[in-house]
Amino acid sequence: MRIEELSKDINKFVETLDLVTARKLIENNIEVLNENKRLLNSNARELLKFFTERLESGHQPISRDELATITAINTYASNFDIRSIKFILKNKTKFLLRDDVNEYLNSDAKAILIGMGAIKNNKE
Repeated sequence: MRIEELSKDINKFVETLDLVTARKLIENNIEVLNENKRLLNSNARELLKFFTERLESGHQPISRDELATITAINTYASNFDIRSIKFILKNKTKFLLRDDVNEYLNSDAKAILIGMGAIKNNKE
């Protein structure tokens, strides 16, 4: 894909708020996009800057499987389904130890996981 087409697609996805697709395109082409920032609109440039800073600070992008796990935990927490949360946590304990995972959890999931001792309370 040519850089002009790529930047046009990213701008279109950001404009229509399809941020998942925009994120995937930015993460897959981050080096090329950093060299050609001028082709992106201001919102897309801000997303590029955000993802570049996260990668430079050592954060690994969340994979599709990890995102599905977070979505399931959030859904089960909203429904207060503790049994299903425990079942998910059985295989994903190391995943919850990552600092960036807490950013994706909703307040119900955070409260339940803190109560279970699966994650630490960031307020302490």
